[in-house]
Amino acid sequence: MALTGTSRTVTRARALRREMTLPEVLLWKQLKARPGGYKFRRQHPAGIYILDFICMSARLAIEVDSAAHDGATRHFQDLKRDAWLERHGYATIRIAARDVLGDMDAVLAYLVNKCRARNPLHHPSDGPPPRDKLGEEF
Repeated sequence: MALTGTSRTVTRARALRREMTLPEVLLWKQLKARPGGYKFRRQHPAGIYILDFICMSARLAIEVDSAAHDGATRHFQDLKRDAWLERHGYATIRIAARDVLGDMDAVLAYLVNKCRARNPLHHPSDGPPPRDKLGEEF
């Protein structure tokens, strides 16, 4: 199921794309280059929520968390959003803003590995590859 937003969240997501935090901007500069061949979207509306980033093919939502996410109220809201996403087949990972600022290479490697882990090993095709492509002889 594709995640879509309401007209209200679509409008808000557009505004948030212009108001991204420094860690979000820096991460987006890397993600839009499609690391590992994965396409990411930023400030993506999903139901009543707006996700910082999402990889649709891996069904993976990425949230960049600052110190504002440390409070009990925000933690409860985050859990509620994560549960909603999970019901729709998406996993959520949270990246600390300080990690984005401190070690971008490690963050990107982590995200690519998570995407790979969520993608199926074999993609549907029109049938098996020809025998000679498998290294088999006729």
